[in-house]
Parts: sequence; structure tokens; C-alpha cells
Amino acid sequence: MREHGGFEHNLQSLRVVDLLEERYAEFPGLNLTFETREGILKHCSAKNARALGELGQRFLDRTQPSLEAQLVNLADEIAYNHHDVDDGLRAGLITIEALCDTALFGAEYQAVIRQYPALAPRRVVYETLRRMIGRVVTDLIETSGQQVAAAEIADIDGVRSYREPLIIYSDDVREQTLELKQFLRQRLYAHPQVRGKMSEAVKLIHALYDAFTGDTRNLPPQYQEKLAQPAYEGRAGQARLVADYIAGMTDRFAVREYNRLFSAAELV
Repeated sequence: MREHGGFEHNLQSLRVVDLLEERYAEFPGLNLTFETREGILKHCSAKNARALGELGQRFLDRTQPSLEAQLVNLADEIAYNHHDVDDGLRAGLITIEALCDTALFGAEYQAVIRQYPALAPRRVVYETLRRMIGRVVTDLIETSGQQVAAAEIADIDGVRSYREPLIIYSDDVREQTLELKQFLRQRLYAHPQVRGKMSEAVKLIHALYDAFTGDTRNLPPQYQEKLAQPAYEGRAGQARLVADYIAGMTDRFAVREYNRLFSAAELV
């Protein structure tokens, strides 16, 4: 999409709730509040921020989002990190021994082993992850409360103009969270099997994009009908429509669409 306005995943999420969801008779989108939309848009380029008006102004002024938006950002990080640990272990791509070298996992894992020496291995992992999440969440709540109190924030203007985020971890937990993220980046996301699957996914998305932009009759009827709308006129408009369709696919649906359009044997 580089030649047609680019693609930013956070901006696409906002596009979904502002334009693509069709629930109401009189307007597109979900008619969400400014604050909810701000929480969705965690990152944004300066170019796109300028086109978003008030919603994008904080990226240009480098001010802080609401406390709720700050919290959503870190809650998202917590969920991803801990679910990726579980997925990596399930897939056999990372080991408990290697994870024990990280402070956050190692401390909780050893505590579970000491308390429940006869517990089944899978339940040890579940309990460890539960305690890891509990520790990080508790630290986030306590540290953020202290930060807000110390800053003497009285209103949303105080939140936005504060020099740094108010929803934060303690120094120790922040370092341990960064260590876990670095571990996942090096040991899981860069794993040859993961990189191989990512390469397959890239090929699949390129193939779908080329098939739909090359012949829009390959699109479902409801998307073909949208081609008559002014927003989807011309080559750039068609490309955006295809991007909307592909971006909304689950992994399994994308594979089904590929198989509908091509022989499954063609996907390497």
C-alpha cells in the first residue's frame, strides 16, 4: 500500500470503528467517544496525525493521552508477552530452562515448584503465568497510583500536559518486562520456524492482494458493491478497499480465500 497512502495497523483499527463497521442506519462506524478512539490509536505517523484533526494533535504536540489510553497500551503489552510465552512453550519453540534465565519467569516458576513439588508440568506453567501476570498488574496499579498522587493531577488537562506517562511500572518490573520482551524477540519471534511461517504469510498476503487488485470480481459481492462509492474510485481507492478486506481476515479465513483463488499446492 506504499503507493496508495500506506498502511498503519493502529490507524486501520480506527478506520474499522469509524468507517467500516456497518451497524446503524444513519451513519457508518460505531460512533465511539473521543476517549475510546484515542485509546485505539496508540501510534500514528505525523502525516496521518495531521489528517485526523483533534484526535491526531497529541502526536504532533507530543502530549500524553488519557489515563485510560495509557493503561490500555500497557494492558495490551502484558497480554501479548504472557500469551506469547505460553504459545512458545506449547509449540516447543522455547524451553522452561531458557525462560528461567529471565527474572520475571524464573522467580515465579521457582516459587511454584517449591510450593507445589508434585504439580503436573502443564499446571506449573499455568500457575507461573498466572503469578507473572498478577505481579505485573499489581505493580502497575500500585506504581501508577503513586505516580498520579505525586504529580498532583487534578484533571485531564494535567494528564495531557504532564512531561511523561503516568501509568507506569516500577523500575524493577519495567526492567524485567523489557528483559522478557527481548527474550521473546530473540528466542521466539526470530526462531527459524516462526520466520518461515511469517515468510509464508507474506507470500499469501501478496498473492491475495494481487488477485483482488488484478480483478476486483474476485472480491465478495458486498465489497464489489462498494466500488461504486466515491471513496473507492480509481486505482488508489480500489487498493484501499482490498486492504480493508485483507486486513479484516483471520489467519484461517485468509488461507481459505487463498485456496478459493489458487491451488493450495502453489503456496510454498
